[in-house]
Amino acid sequence: MSKIKILIVEDEPLIAEDIKECLERMDYEVQSIAYDKKNALEILQRNLPDFAILDINLGGNTDGISIAEVINEKYNIPFIYLTSYSTKDILEQVKHTLPMGYVVKPFDEADLYSSIEIALFNYRKIIKPNTITLELVNQNIIDNLTKKEFEILLCLYHGCTNQIMADKNFVSINTIKTHVSKIYDKLQTHSRSETIVKLRGMIK
Repeated sequence: MSKIKILIVEDEPLIAEDIKECLERMDYEVQSIAYDKKNALEILQRNLPDFAILDINLGGNTDGISIAEVINEKYNIPFIYLTSYSTKDILEQVKHTLPMGYVVKPFDEADLYSSIEIALFNYRKIIKPNTITLELVNQNIIDNLTKKEFEILLCLYHGCTNQIMADKNFVSINTIKTHVSKIYDKLQTHSRSETIVKLRGMIK
């Protein structure tokens, strides 16, 4: 399984770097750091991460909340807030975005790690149960997937590498690449991240 790819949205570069170093010690992959809303939305559109850590206050306003709203509307990835703001008013404002966690700065590394792990678990097991079926996918595409292609598609969705899929199916990596190419054609996608986004759209 590949590492969990995380987007950090934090307007203070030193704090962002501190978070990055902590995450890397925890064996996560920091895919990107965004310092403002515009940059964060560009990253989400271009290269979707598995998880996001959002500061609420960016440049003197609550852009972190509006980023969370976009994530819920378009991308459906889990996220937590990591912020200095913990007032009752702010908590009321963020509730509707359904964060998977809320960590207050200054943060403890162990608290951050446990918050991320619990968030990922809850998202996978509670918020997004195994609702992807072959029937659901085929209802949303013109050229139907075979059962084997659907099995490979689920592996892609759960982050398996080509080697893992080859070992699991007792076939060569080239055979897996052929399956993946056919899946992309049938779903009209061009990459893993684009395919995952399309699947997430099917199960909204």
